[in-house]
Formats: sequence, C-alpha cells, structure tokens
Amino acid sequence: MSMPIMSLDDLKSQARSLRQALTATGHTVSHSQSLELLARQMGHRDWNTLHATVGNTQPSPYQLGQKIRGTYLGQRFTGEIIGLREMADGARYHVTLRFDAPVDVIRFESMTNLRSQITAIVDRRGVTAEKTSDGQPHLVLDRS
Repeated sequence: MSMPIMSLDDLKSQARSLRQALTATGHTVSHSQSLELLARQMGHRDWNTLHATVGNTQPSPYQLGQKIRGTYLGQRFTGEIIGLREMADGARYHVTLRFDAPVDVIRFESMTNLRSQITAIVDRRGVTAEKTSDGQPHLVLDRS
C-alpha cells in the first residue's frame, strides 16, 4: 500500500522531532544528520533524494482519519476516511468511507437501503468515474 507523501514542512518537522528524541537519549546529532537519518528510514538514499521526490510530487488531497463531506448516489453525507490507497501515482485514490449517519441509497419513498460504509475509486477532485443512470457520479467528495 502506498502511503500519502508528506510535505517538506512535515518531513522537516519529523526530522526535528527525531533530533530532539535522540538528544534526550544522549545522542547528539545535527539537523542535517537528522534529515539524512529520516530519509534513510523512509527508504531513500539521502535527504537530497527524498527532497527531490517530495518536491516533484503533489501532496495527497486525502488522509486517513480525515473528516469528509460529499454526495453519494444523490444523498448528502458527512463521514471519515477509514481506508486509503494511492493509485496511478496519485491520479486516483481507492477510499473507504464510514458515514456519520447511514445514507439511504434508494430514492423511492416506499423502500430503503441504508449504507454505513462504502468503498470507491475517486480522482484527485474526489469524483468517481462511475455514473448513475441520469449521468451523475456515484460519489463526489467536497473540496475543503
């Protein structure tokens, strides 16, 4: 599973935390050494390689645990992202959403079918390629 790419600011903050933790245990390292350690820990050759990778990658628009709003099969919802996998180098995302309140996916008054959780593939804008019979996307996530 691909992990969402962190921003450079997040990575530098993590390197600062690493440096402080090492200092607290009696292992003094410079900031540049902590950047190098972090890069290797994340599977990169060095900080410059990690920096180039992150600098050339758009940050993920979605994160695990993110609160989200949108429309599913024509019904408004609020919920949380409980599963996330990046696909096609960040062009699409496989998301699992848990709704705060069940969503009725049937439009007929005499029937109901409540969903509490769904899985879908959305693009960076939060829109599924799959459409209903009237041409509307199955899922549209609101832009924050």
